[in-house]
Amino acid sequence: MSRYPLHLDLTGRRVLVVGAGAVAARRVRSLGDADVRVVAPDVADGFPDVPVERREFRPDDVDDAWLVLACTGVVDDEVAKACDERRVWCVRADDAAASAAWVPAVSRVDDVVVSVTAGGDPRRAVALRDALALSLQTGDLPLRRSRQAAGSVAIVGGGPGDPDLLTVKARRLVAGADVVVRDRLAPVVEVPEGVEVVEVGKTPGGSSWHQRDIEWLLVQKAREGKRVVRLKGGDVHVFARGMEEIAACVEAGVPFEVVPGLSSALAGPTYAGIPVTARGVTQSFAVVSAHLPPGDPGCTVDWDALARLGGTLVLLMSVGRLSAACAALVAGGRAGDTPVA
Repeated sequence: MSRYPLHLDLTGRRVLVVGAGAVAARRVRSLGDADVRVVAPDVADGFPDVPVERREFRPDDVDDAWLVLACTGVVDDEVAKACDERRVWCVRADDAAASAAWVPAVSRVDDVVVSVTAGGDPRRAVALRDALALSLQTGDLPLRRSRQAAGSVAIVGGGPGDPDLLTVKARRLVAGADVVVRDRLAPVVEVPEGVEVVEVGKTPGGSSWHQRDIEWLLVQKAREGKRVVRLKGGDVHVFARGMEEIAACVEAGVPFEVVPGLSSALAGPTYAGIPVTARGVTQSFAVVSAHLPPGDPGCTVDWDALARLGGTLVLLMSVGRLSAACAALVAGGRAGDTPVA
């Protein structure tokens, strides 16, 4: 039997549900903003908070309905007959083969709706739906729009560089992007054909994009109607200037969202087998940028306070200034035999 798939906008339209058991409850919860009317002599515990007429079904109950869901297992034949006579679509919960319409297994991922039927086998349909939804959520299926919509910016923490450490949401956003603006230390990820990738990474001692130019690019691409992913290394707010890019979007009136990422300040020690906290050893840790060395006029780090603090210190951007940082810590009172990795 050939069936025509269709998505209905039931907002404000009358939907009659006959029955108030567990199946009817699931159907009612999925009806959103429909005008739901329930007719049933008995109501199951935990039934949704909608009006219920506690009586037996009458054929004229169908008269003002756009759609009818028969969920009794007792009078579904009578309900279906009344619907056929009035040319109203009826979904029967008791017998898929006899039902004029089916309710698919549904999942929503962002603005993508997956609806699956499987020859009247609901468990098979649910299994297929779940597999498709997972692939959409993890960015394994194409999500990029072919029709231009309103532009936006997603400022995404890409983690410490390993693509396997991208969050599920980050993968999904990359899969749907028109433009990916990538940092030098962000993970290298595959993007669909036709996606523009702009490398804006800052190279120490080499040529680099100015931060204001990056912000202009994000805003400009979004104003062109593009979905922009700003893929940053680590987390967006750990020495990554994410706040400046957010401010640029706010000032320009560009819609944006922020997706956290795994910082190398935590991932690096973990990969090296070094816990930043350990029972009986240290109950605290601090993450510090050593981009500017101790004594530099622009440095705001209180090295003496860090030396007294104890706990684990994680120094980022410190390779070229490690000697100066260690000397400042020892001068502030940190033990000279403190283990270093």
